[in-house]
Amino acid sequence: MATWRPDPTFYPSPRLAIKAPPERLAYVVRLNAHPNGQPEALCVVDVDPSSSTYSKIVGVSDVPYTGGELHHHGWNACSSMLCPNAPHPHIERRYLVVPDIRSSHITIFDVKENPTKPKVVKVIDPEEVFERAFYSRPHTVHCGPDGIYISALGTPDGEGPGGIFILDHETFEVLGRWEIDRGDQYLHYDFWWHLGYDTMITSEWGTPRMIEHGVLGEELLAGKYGHRIHLWDLHRRRRTAVLDVGAEHQMLLELRPAHDPTKAYGFVNSVVSLKDLSSAIWVWYRQNGEWKIRKIIEIPAEPAEEEQLPDILKPFKAVPPLVTDIDLSVDDRFLYVSCWGTGELRQYDVSNPFEPKLTGVLQIGGIVRRAGHPAVSGPLNGGPQMVEVSRDGRRVYFTNSLYRAWDEQFYPDGIRSWMVKVDVDPEGGMRFDPNFFVDFGEYRAHQIRLEGGDASSDSYCFP
Repeated sequence: MATWRPDPTFYPSPRLAIKAPPERLAYVVRLNAHPNGQPEALCVVDVDPSSSTYSKIVGVSDVPYTGGELHHHGWNACSSMLCPNAPHPHIERRYLVVPDIRSSHITIFDVKENPTKPKVVKVIDPEEVFERAFYSRPHTVHCGPDGIYISALGTPDGEGPGGIFILDHETFEVLGRWEIDRGDQYLHYDFWWHLGYDTMITSEWGTPRMIEHGVLGEELLAGKYGHRIHLWDLHRRRRTAVLDVGAEHQMLLELRPAHDPTKAYGFVNSVVSLKDLSSAIWVWYRQNGEWKIRKIIEIPAEPAEEEQLPDILKPFKAVPPLVTDIDLSVDDRFLYVSCWGTGELRQYDVSNPFEPKLTGVLQIGGIVRRAGHPAVSGPLNGGPQMVEVSRDGRRVYFTNSLYRAWDEQFYPDGIRSWMVKVDVDPEGGMRFDPNFFVDFGEYRAHQIRLEGGDASSDSYCFP
């Protein structure tokens, strides 16, 4: 819906976004641990410390179908609408676009009329995505200045190539596939951009066949999961460069470019090394007109007794960190790293992206550690997974479920899902909020979106 003035939650620069009012609500997708004919849902969590329902689920809106798995969702519009070349500067941040990674539905929720009761206003059927884009398993949503961009893991037959397709901002109609010339790009996962450099970046996981029933051990050990990032001309929609970290480093996933549009660098995580089960963080950067990539952080696996481990890890007698998400604060200072396997959230000062400094570690859950939380008694399982940072960088939220089939492989006793909040010291360091623990019970929580935007929802065109 168009308005006379730009949406007040759009900010020209990250500096102004940091000064925005604190969020009061979080929108969290919830899935069934065991498919039982019940639909998945979008949940609303009260994150206002002054509220009587703080740390409670205050709204639940089901999707109008069954048999899916909600995963990553995003806003229909954001701060990129204020870019000089934005054709839709008066679209408002009103709708959450929620793709289903298993069934390939896309549900549009209106959160304006009643923010605690999101209303389904449209469902895009899988057949429309198949016909117009020839993609399936939609995964990640980003609002761009010229449309709503959605990544997809593959084609309707469960193979590749995966890629990106576009929705119209106003009608949510599938416009078509984004790529004009992809070269040999076949695997796909995440995407984001450097708007100031007219550059798109995409990463690699695996085809739907390679991920939907858990990790395929033989293909993993053969180095067949993703290990490259691709650079694209954003406007010409053509691939311009490839950066390969080597097949030893499997599953190059989350992309977090610098928020300052004058900075041409960003971070990506690799999940597991075939050499020693470590995880790593890499920085891509532009130097003398050429894109490069460098490993800056390596997180080792931890030794463990065979009887403590799920079957997939028993031969290795170690717990890999399994870094499956990262997030960068809006001021580009702190990088948060989720170690889903070992049960750690790590904070690094990346003011100098080539010399990161570890400034904080919190432990919760973990395959072996099963660390607890101040608000509950007893051990917890799962581990830090989807992480989201408030615009001012003072609060971090995260959940503990990765993906249903992978949950069962690495936590075979079943994940009891939760969402927690961390308070951040402006100079580095963090601590759990002892009053914030959301128990999702037998349901599983995944992606978090914060009211008015967050550190991984918006991109900016002005420094």
